Amino acid sequence: MPTYQYQCTECGEALEVQQTFTEDALTVCPNCNGILRKVFSAVGVVFKGSGFYRNDSRSTTTSSTPAATPASDSKPADSKSAEKKKSEAKTKSGADSAA
Repeated sequence: MPTYQYQCTECGEALEVQQTFTEDALTVCPNCNGILRKVFSAVGVVFKGSGFYRNDSRSTTTSSTPAATPASDSKPADSKSAEKKKSEAKTKSGADSAA
């Protein structure tokens, strides 16, 4: 059975009451007949097992795939540098054969 915390808005009295899920929440302070409010606090949760964190090992296929890059008319930088190296190699080999 869960324990609920209440606090009176009039006198500040704090209460802890065990209630079933089906019971109605308390609304009247037993000390001053003021209005009670539920107090919510953080709950300690421990996730055990794999798959809860980003750094857990996953299968090789994932549901999130990288977004496709838009096609462009220009060549990527790597292919430009490769073409430059090829042309330099041709000019060097041509210079070597001429000498």
